[in-house]
Amino acid sequence: MSRSRWDCWGELAGPDHALARPIDTVLAALLIIGFLPVFLLIAAAIWLDDPGPIIFVQRRVGRKGKCFPCFKFRSMQVDAEKQLAGILRDNPELRETWDRDHKLPADPRVTRVGRILRMTSLDELPQLFNVVRGEMSIVGPRPIVAAEVPRYGRYIHHYYALRPGLTGLWQVSGRSSVTYRRRIAADIKYARARTLGFDAMILAATIPAVATGRGSC
Repeated sequence: MSRSRWDCWGELAGPDHALARPIDTVLAALLIIGFLPVFLLIAAAIWLDDPGPIIFVQRRVGRKGKCFPCFKFRSMQVDAEKQLAGILRDNPELRETWDRDHKLPADPRVTRVGRILRMTSLDELPQLFNVVRGEMSIVGPRPIVAAEVPRYGRYIHHYYALRPGLTGLWQVSGRSSVTYRRRIAADIKYARARTLGFDAMILAATIPAVATGRGSC
């Protein structure tokens, strides 16, 4: 793709870029309205299973390296952060896994409802509000936390060039079953090949990926 089709941050310019943001905003708003009953049912299920905050807010890194509050339905126990410190302290093998993948296999902090939400990716529905706010896109790289930035090394500019996505190439390529290195490679590939047509292909692939729970944690 020629340099003239990219802005100073590497984001796609031209007709595709001009349409991307309006499409994101309209689609996210329609999905919020359509999923409103689902939002209410999930909120009730979370509260009944483990009383506490319904929404979990975490600082994530967005376009140009700017951090933003990323919204998710809470899928873990209320004191999950405190539990993590103890788990990593008492289990060297899990500590190694966490340092490598930034995830825990069969995470004991996840609630019963949370496991269902994660398997179906319904925990990420509140990120539609991040899309409306302009912090995320419908399709893009998975939003990362600041601690993950060094792992991208010299390729981090590919991530910074785009808004993180509600879904993306990594999500439809196996999610948690894919190594972190391949996840970074997927972000780079998406940044270099991004078009509205490519976004549409990823959106189409998202439906079967979510329906089968492939690679969910």
